[in-house]
This record gives sequence, C-alpha cells and structure tokens, in this order.
Amino acid sequence: MAQCVLGVDIGGSQIRSAIFDIEGQLLFRTQTTTPGESGPQAVIDSVLDRIAQALSSGRGDVAGIGIGVPGPADPDTGKIYYPPNLPGWGTRSILDPVRDQFGLPTFVGNDANVAALGEQRFGAGKGILDLLYVTISTGIGGGIVSGGRLLTGWRGFAAEIGHQTLVIDGPKCSCGQRGHLEALASGPAIARYVIDAVRDGRKSIVKGLTEGPEEITAAHVAEAAQQGDSLASEAFQTCGMYIGIGLANLIHILEPQLILLGGGVTNAGDVLFDPIRSTVREHVMSEIFQNIAIERARLGDDVGLYGAAALALVGIEG
Repeated sequence: MAQCVLGVDIGGSQIRSAIFDIEGQLLFRTQTTTPGESGPQAVIDSVLDRIAQALSSGRGDVAGIGIGVPGPADPDTGKIYYPPNLPGWGTRSILDPVRDQFGLPTFVGNDANVAALGEQRFGAGKGILDLLYVTISTGIGGGIVSGGRLLTGWRGFAAEIGHQTLVIDGPKCSCGQRGHLEALASGPAIARYVIDAVRDGRKSIVKGLTEGPEEITAAHVAEAAQQGDSLASEAFQTCGMYIGIGLANLIHILEPQLILLGGGVTNAGDVLFDPIRSTVREHVMSEIFQNIAIERARLGDDVGLYGAAALALVGIEG
C-alpha cells in the first residue's frame, strides 16, 4: 500500500481531515462543524474523531499527521495560543492528544504558515524554494518559505504579515494595536472605507447592492469596482496601495522569488492586483526587485488541508 499522509485543518467553522499521497493527490476527506462554543475538549474530541474516520477509510498507509491550527502555535509543544475562533482555548496543546491516541508522527503549525508550505509543495509555488504567501480575508496573514523550508521563528510565531505597522495611530486592528496592515487593507477595511464614504454622502452603486451601508462587504465593493464605480475603485486602490507597501517591505527583507496572494478578497481580481503590483514597483529600491512575480494562489479553500499534508511530509522527511 502506498505511503500517505493525513492533513487536518482546524477552522473556526469546520474541522476537516484528508488523506493525500506523496504527490498531493487527495484520496479521502471528511469534515464536521467545529463545536467551538462547547469548549476546548469538544474541539479536541472532534479532531480525534475526524482523524480516526480518515484512518479507518483504508486509503493508504498513513506515515504522519499534519495539523493546521487557527492561531499562533508552537510547533515543538503543539500549543495553540489564544485562537480567536476557539473560545476558552487558552494555551492548550493539540499535539499530545493526537500522538497519544494514534501513535503517529504528528506536526502542528499555524494555518497561514502551513498554507504557504502547501502552495510551495502542491500549488502555484511548486518547485519554488523562496516564496511569500499572503492571505487577504477577514484578516491578513501569511507564511514564508525560505530555501525550501518554512520560516517559523524561535517559537513558531513568525510571519504575522498583517501586523506590520504602516500608519502610526492609524485605525485599530483586531489585535488591539493601531495602524497595522490588517486594519488598513483586509476585507472589513475595504468595506469600512466605502461604508464611511457613503455615510458622508458619497455616491456609489454599492448602496444598491445591499439593504443598507452596514451590510456592505468587500465582495460588494469588488462587484461595484468591476462595474467601474469610482468609490469602490478608490477603496481597492487605497487598500491595494497599503498591501503593496507591506509587500515591498517584505521583498527588501526576504527577496522571495514569488509572492502568492490567497483568501477571499483576491476574488476581486485585477482591481486588487493592479494597485498592489504598481505600488510594489514604485516602492522597491531597484530593478533587482521589480521582477518578483505577484500571482494568485492556486489551492483555494483547500489550501489548509494541502498545507497540513505538506507539513506532515516535511516532518517525516526530516
């Protein structure tokens, strides 16, 4: 029987597990609703159940388990630190319960970090040894692959890309600090830009896409921008500029060969990518950095599962 790995993606709404062969072919998957409101033990039990179901499928000889988790995670201890979508979790470990029950090599990483590894192993970055992955959604996160290895920092908390400070005393971020990239250019930030302008009397077709300003989302703004709405286009120009500046900072530090952008906001397409790319070209220091490709990630909603599988493969390969 072919050697395989099992990937687990723990999200705020769903827990998913899947078996992959070493080439990244998905052989079996299962999912369930995350019982977050029932407390940490209910979540752990649900994770164990999804793993057991996948293992009992008989699809391949599973050599290791990778787990992507929705918060800062220490890869050595498996502790997840105060995940925002898992109430009451605190600093509990997911690693020990899985190892104890199944006796398989098990590896844990932050979901955005492992997503970078998934894209590098199986997605748009396949074969690229130095890449930067950024997810733009409700928040902004990311992961860094350097020399073919995931860059995690000394406790596993590296690559909090959305928490670069770009504007001193800027808008308040979800983390409590001010002026972070996430506060300036995430999906909610794009929506807020238009909501505030509409309340101030600006005209926009976005108003006709919802029942009221408070219902506006980044997806509505993208739809309006694609139809040529000036306010919606302005919102994406502004937020794309901030993302571009953040990427230019990272390019100077890391010099990746490729930057991949994922997350729901990237569904906006060129109205987002064009201002990002133009801002990067404007702010990098020389032509040396101007040819770094900025592309859309390929694995979509399954990036967490593929990333967890990639984490397991890297772990068992040593």
